[in-house]
Amino acid sequence: MLKTGMTEPLFGKKTPTDALREKSPQLIADVYLYPTSEGGKQLTVHPGWGCPCSSSKSTDGVFYDGWPLLDAPFAPGERRRLGFVFLPGEDITGEDIAAILREAGTFYFWEGRFIGEGKVVA
Repeated sequence: MLKTGMTEPLFGKKTPTDALREKSPQLIADVYLYPTSEGGKQLTVHPGWGCPCSSSKSTDGVFYDGWPLLDAPFAPGERRRLGFVFLPGEDITGEDIAAILREAGTFYFWEGRFIGEGKVVA
């Protein structure tokens, strides 16, 4: 199940890339994008990219809209420490989502399959 809201509360009238440059992280994680050869993405992600995140590596898990605060392209197989912001849903705030993922310790990125993971550091 995807817990999501409209993007306007997070981005306003700006593009995701521009709006994310102004955000403070709600969570910080050491992120690993799985290599393409291990089922990861085929393409590099760029600032403004976001994807569903879950505290469970199960397709039945709850997924939240996560937006890493990228300042440069990030390729499959790479590791990086990144801040994240989360899109609030109808009955959940971005800070609530960060707290859920912080408690889990590790969270996973989904794009039709699991493409990476983050280990929470703050």
